[in-house]
Amino acid sequence: RNLRYVPESSQDKIISDEDVFETLLKIFKALFINDFNRQAHILALLPEMKCRYLELLTAEQKRSEVNSCNRQSQQVFSPAEVLFNTLGFSLTRDQSSLVSAGTGVFVTKGFVPKGTVVSMYPGTVYRKHEPIFFQSLGNPFIFRCIDGILIDGNDKGLSRSVYRSCSRRDQLGPFQMSDESWLTAALQNPLAVGQYVNNCSHEKAANVCYQEFDVPGYFPVELKQYLPNIVYSHDIESHLRCVVLVTLRDIKQGEELFSNYYTVVN
Repeated sequence: RNLRYVPESSQDKIISDEDVFETLLKIFKALFINDFNRQAHILALLPEMKCRYLELLTAEQKRSEVNSCNRQSQQVFSPAEVLFNTLGFSLTRDQSSLVSAGTGVFVTKGFVPKGTVVSMYPGTVYRKHEPIFFQSLGNPFIFRCIDGILIDGNDKGLSRSVYRSCSRRDQLGPFQMSDESWLTAALQNPLAVGQYVNNCSHEKAANVCYQEFDVPGYFPVELKQYLPNIVYSHDIESHLRCVVLVTLRDIKQGEELFSNYYTVVN
């Protein structure tokens, strides 16, 4: 197996945190606007934000050659279509091209340039020394960050129950602090498939890599409903750890994503 060499954790960045933030903000805003009617109960509590989103919705309607600003006439796209319209590609989970590798992730439409956030690794975030023993038994979806933080990306069994419990615990009134849809077949955030990206092989070189990203405190509260991660122990003083997958080269339509599960840190 190949190893990804990281001299220092601060150098484990293919792109800047600002670029990651801007990409997530861009796609999450597009998803929010696409689902504007369902967001009414949230926007009622954020009148200034409602005006801004109405302006963005109107601009989007104009770009789509929809002259009416009536929300009832808004054209609603699937999350995969929103991803394609916003970032220029769409993804799907399907049988991997590697023998006995199970499910993999493919670019089904469009083109992904080098240095692009192409996916996110969903799951419950565990800090060091937090209990994860039973969830980890026979679980191939445990991702270890450089600083020892673990992310459990399993969408079944006990892992699934823990994530849902933590997600509902942290909900603030109508504001969801995380996305539960990655546990289902109907993804609300189409990027939340990173746990199914397979490890590279001698025949299939890695074309994406993992990059850790701490969600800043100023991340818009109305967009947190698309973050596919939640912390196991509630602590408002810490930033939410996310892991994104960034392309190492240009990736064309039809290609499967391959990464490297192993990191060496000195």
